[in-house]
Amino acid sequence: MVDALVDGFGRVHRDLRISVTDRCNFRCTYCMPAEGMEWLPREEVLTFEEIERVARVCVERFGFDSIRLTGGEPTVRARLPLLVAKLAALDGPAGPVDIALTTNGATLELLADDLVAAGLRRINVSLDTLRPERFLALTRRDALGPVLTGIDAAVRAGLDPVKVNCVLMRGVNDDEVVDLARYGRDHGVTVRFIEFMPLDASGGWADDQVVPAAEIVARIDEVFPLEPLSAADRGSEPAARWRYRDGRGELGVIPTVTEAFCASCDRVRLTADGQLRSCLFATEETDLRGALRAGASDDALAELLRTTVAGKWAGHGVGTVTFIRPKRSMSQIGG
Repeated sequence: MVDALVDGFGRVHRDLRISVTDRCNFRCTYCMPAEGMEWLPREEVLTFEEIERVARVCVERFGFDSIRLTGGEPTVRARLPLLVAKLAALDGPAGPVDIALTTNGATLELLADDLVAAGLRRINVSLDTLRPERFLALTRRDALGPVLTGIDAAVRAGLDPVKVNCVLMRGVNDDEVVDLARYGRDHGVTVRFIEFMPLDASGGWADDQVVPAAEIVARIDEVFPLEPLSAADRGSEPAARWRYRDGRGELGVIPTVTEAFCASCDRVRLTADGQLRSCLFATEETDLRGALRAGASDDALAELLRTTVAGKWAGHGVGTVTFIRPKRSMSQIGG
C-alpha cells in the first residue's frame, strides 16, 4: 500500500534528489573555493546499495516517480551507470521511475551512451557562459570545448529533454542572456536560467547580484519573441516555461529568489553522506546513513522520511530578515 508523503502544508512529495558525491572536477567560483575543500572520506559516502534502498522506500512506500542524481559532479563517481541501472529498475505504482542527471558535462561524451543504456532518460548540463576566457574564470578549468561536445553527445544519445542550466550573475555573465538563448535554439536544447542563490562557498552572495526572472524574459523577448506556457504545463517544476513564438523550442527561468516556488515544491534531498534534507535551504538534516548502517528496517526508514517532511517549512525565506543561510554550500548539498 502506498502512502502519500505529505508535509504540514499539504504538499505531496514525489521527487528525490540524490547527491552521489561531494567531489567535483570543476571549481566554480559561486560553488567552491579554488583550494582547501575537504572531501568526504570514502567510508562516509553512501554505497550504491544504500542509495538504492532509500530510493526503493521512497518509490514503494510513498509513490515517488522521479529521481535525479547530482553531486558535486556525479560523473566523477566510479561506475555511475551501474547506479542508474539499479534505480531505473525500481517500479512504482505508476510504473518505472523517471531517472535524470545533473552534470557539468565535461566527461559526458564518454558516458552518454552508457548512461542511456542503463536507463537514464533526461539530463541537465550546467553551462554559464559561451566564452572560453570567461568559462575558465568561472570554473577555474579550461573545459568549455568538452562541455559543448558533451551536450551534443547527450542529444545524439537520445536523452530527451537535454536542458542547459545557466546561473546568471549581475555583472558577471548576464550580458550573455541572448547568446545563451540563441545557443539553445540552434542546438535543440532547452536553456534554463537560474537566479543566483545564497549557497556559494565564499558566503559573498548579495541580492544585487541576482538577475530577476522578469528581466531575463524581457531581454530575450526583445530578440526572440516569447509566449508563456500555462501553469498546468509547469506542474511542480521549478522553472517557469516560455515558448518561442516562431516554434523553435522553449526556455525556462527558475526564479528561486524573486518568485519563490516553495508552495508547489515536491522534493526531498539525500546528501552524499546520507543526510536527508526537506529543502535545499534546510538548516537541519536527518541521518539516514546512521540508520541504514545500524540495521534499520524499511518501516523505520519510512518513519524518518515522514518525520523530516512533516517538519518542512512553508518556504526558504531568501531575501527576508528571517532567512538563515545553510551551513553547507551547494556542492555539499547536491543541486
